[in-house]
Amino acid sequence: MGIRTGQDYINGIKSRNPEVWLNGRLVEDIYNEPIFNQPIHEIAKLYDLQHDPIYQNDITHICEQTSERVNNAFLSPKTGDDLQKRSKLFEVYARKTYGLMGRTPDFLNVVVTSMAHNCWFLDKYNKDWSKNIQNYYKHIRDNDLFLTHAIVNPQNDRSKSSHEQKDPFTHLGTVEETKDGIIVRGAKMLATLAPITDEVIIYSFPGFVPGDERHALAFALPIDAPGLRIICREPVQDGKRSMFDHPLSSRYDEMDALLIFNDVLVPWNKVFLYNNVEAANLLYPMTGIAEQPAHQSGVRGYIKLAFAVEVACKVADSIGVDAYLNVQRDLGEVVQSVEVIRALLRVAEYEYTINEHGEARPNPDALETIRGFLPEMYPRAIEVIQTIGAGGLLMSPTGADFDHPDLREDVEKYYGGRSGVSAEERVRLFKLAWDLCGEAFGMRLLQYERYYTGDPVRKRAIFYNKYKKAKKFSMVDEVLAKPTNEGLETINQ
Repeated sequence: MGIRTGQDYINGIKSRNPEVWLNGRLVEDIYNEPIFNQPIHEIAKLYDLQHDPIYQNDITHICEQTSERVNNAFLSPKTGDDLQKRSKLFEVYARKTYGLMGRTPDFLNVVVTSMAHNCWFLDKYNKDWSKNIQNYYKHIRDNDLFLTHAIVNPQNDRSKSSHEQKDPFTHLGTVEETKDGIIVRGAKMLATLAPITDEVIIYSFPGFVPGDERHALAFALPIDAPGLRIICREPVQDGKRSMFDHPLSSRYDEMDALLIFNDVLVPWNKVFLYNNVEAANLLYPMTGIAEQPAHQSGVRGYIKLAFAVEVACKVADSIGVDAYLNVQRDLGEVVQSVEVIRALLRVAEYEYTINEHGEARPNPDALETIRGFLPEMYPRAIEVIQTIGAGGLLMSPTGADFDHPDLREDVEKYYGGRSGVSAEERVRLFKLAWDLCGEAFGMRLLQYERYYTGDPVRKRAIFYNKYKKAKKFSMVDEVLAKPTNEGLETINQ
């Protein structure tokens, strides 16, 4: 089949009936649910780009195995040029969504591509696991599927491991084996965009301990698998909001969900890892599913930060406050933060390595540095928008006020910006800014950026400890090894 169109994607949604709960009610029609409808169309637009002659050659390629055109997320990079092709895809998708949708189809398709390329690791433990991930990669590549994932345990008792929870199946685990597959029970989160995806892949961060064997799992299923329940978080928009008043939340709200597996059958051919703590803990470092999707999230984060900074600059310009030195300083700071992330991305892409299995991987230190800085830089950009916009962010009229003949003159007079900036232009800009920096939609984006890779404190500590092990601190040793009286003999003469 190869690349899908937006309509193909929509038809897939219409053909499924997953058990999705939203605001205490069972959603009967995913496509026509107002909360999901516009985000569905935003994803459909990305699928249509694959057929747009302006973008097609930048974001797709002809598959050597099938001779079909497929998305570059399914390109297993073997050269620097391959990494550049994937980077172009990431940037095109990110720019079309302003970096506000972190889990577009490219993200998890890259994860599965990396797992499949590094199936040698799974082969060491179970040849069926290796075969299964390769076949699953071909399945999603050839059908151009959109995946969600759930890799975090529910926040119940974080002081205890999975097998120590009060209910042994609070965290997702295996109940029993059958001739057809394994039966799994329990929950995982945060399955972003789950209601509007095709399938779900399950795996976990490292951290399993002896006793967690039943929880050491990796598998995939259709999103409407029998027994799979999806409970959505509270939406940040009602699906009926005006795009004038809420230009971002009306389009780009990524629904997050808790997935509950009520004795769900996972066929043996969809099991990638099972009952093995060691393999589960090594899955991330050995298969490249840290670095390769970090490349996508780095590009996406760069565009998202650049977008927030553009909003800050436009808000300041619209009311003339960028004439003040303190505002120029703040704007200069966040503009430079964008340049820092851009430079790190280029380092990651050009200082790539090729591992012993022929996979080109972007520089992991540069990508991890991006992951360290973005949780600080993005909140800072949001703070600058809040500071510059000040009370004006709270005082915008609605689009309906502009349409009322009795109000139009007052609105035009009192809501205009500096010379040359009309009231409508300033209000639309401030509404955009408030959607990003004040509304629940914007706060979800802020929290996402802080924690989408895990606890930033722990991540920094891990990075330091790896750095300490890898570095010899040779410059310090060299200077200390120099004779302490070097040069004194000449002086004394």
